[in-house]
Amino acid sequence: MGTGDFNLRDLLARRGGERYDLHRRYLNPQLPRMLHAIGFDKVYTRAEGPYLYDADGAEYLDMLAGFGVFALGRHHPVVRQALHDVLDANLADLTQFDAPPLAGLLAEALLAKVPHLDRVYFGNSGAEAVEAALKFARYATGRNRVIYCDHAFHGLTAGALSVNGAREFRSGFGPLLPDTVIPFGDLVALEKELRRGDVAGFLIEPIQGKGVAIAPPGFLPAAQKLLREHKALLIVDEVQCGVGRTGDFFAFQHDGAEPDLIATAKALSGGYVPIGATIGPDWIFNKVYSSMDRVLVHDSTFGSNAQAMAAGLATLHVFETEGVVDNARKVGDLLQSRLAELVDRYELLSEVRGRGLMIGIEFDRPTSWKLRGSWAALQAARRGLFAQTVVHALFHRHRILTQVSGDHLEVIKLIPPLIIGEREVDTFVNAFIDVMDDAHSGSGLIWDFGKSLVKQSRAKA
Repeated sequence: MGTGDFNLRDLLARRGGERYDLHRRYLNPQLPRMLHAIGFDKVYTRAEGPYLYDADGAEYLDMLAGFGVFALGRHHPVVRQALHDVLDANLADLTQFDAPPLAGLLAEALLAKVPHLDRVYFGNSGAEAVEAALKFARYATGRNRVIYCDHAFHGLTAGALSVNGAREFRSGFGPLLPDTVIPFGDLVALEKELRRGDVAGFLIEPIQGKGVAIAPPGFLPAAQKLLREHKALLIVDEVQCGVGRTGDFFAFQHDGAEPDLIATAKALSGGYVPIGATIGPDWIFNKVYSSMDRVLVHDSTFGSNAQAMAAGLATLHVFETEGVVDNARKVGDLLQSRLAELVDRYELLSEVRGRGLMIGIEFDRPTSWKLRGSWAALQAARRGLFAQTVVHALFHRHRILTQVSGDHLEVIKLIPPLIIGEREVDTFVNAFIDVMDDAHSGSGLIWDFGKSLVKQSRAKA
């Protein structure tokens, strides 16, 4: 069969330059507006590993990795070849009345990472993985209330939004599912809620993406003990912090907990095909899928599709054969230690924290009179603007892509590809030192951009 007159490369060559206009006209109109306001409206033409390249051939170091999707960088040859292979195989995919082998093989490979669990449900995203976990927990326990943590982020679909600790995402979308929020890492608050006897489960990110907050040592095992005493489930969201990012395959493994349900996604895709996975024990799956009448009681049309399963299998193969998790731990420790050395050097720099290659850089009010006025002006306009000025300077002066870790937070989150090495660490640290030197001079490009952000903020008010 011929390809007709459709040529994707020709289409991109002819109309790729319209990307921002097309978004303004047909998609979210605020996205191009925001990108233009902060000067991020670049035209990237290709990408490889941890680097992006613009239309002029300039190289950008990606320390954002698509919010954690590109754990292997972009276009890893093993994953790419697996997708070529699965397309060339002409499989009878998604018949909906079949047991596709690639799904079984990927489930087997995933479960080898968590030997206390038995079964996997495949969806298409992190939000879907969380939605499945919420449904499974409520059905398996016969209860409807789920506890979550303040500042949590678990997705933006209706169920996931019900356990989202960021008010800016929830506003205007209620009423949502029954839920209760507690402070992150607060065992007393958790136990108080469990005593009411109606809790299906407690959903938590071992490391919160918003702010890069780490659960206190021993919190997860202690929470698990309380939950089991009250016949409720521990559900961990490993959508961003899982699949090698923290230096273990899953972040909860740092603390020795054994969660009842795990939601994961992002990095499992290999950076190519969306995938989400909900992992749990036999008894929960057997309750949910209790008879042939309930065989499709929770399902997804595109779940377990061959392309996603092939990408997942190839990704896990690369993790095993190329030492990706070990690299994340070693390089993450190096990057974090080099940044932590700068805390005493810069009064605007408050803390560096994280695990593996999930690192938060937090800024705070300076002590010197020279810097207080500029800091106060930014804070009065909108909390979080200083961190955005640092992001802007790193991008425009050093071609390094980062982003703030949440609205109204003076924290930059680093979640680069897990394949970076000492070269990228040197590049980032040297650039960061240059930006911090400029910030502490009391004038310069970083404060000039800050003033423009203040004007924009006041114009919107």
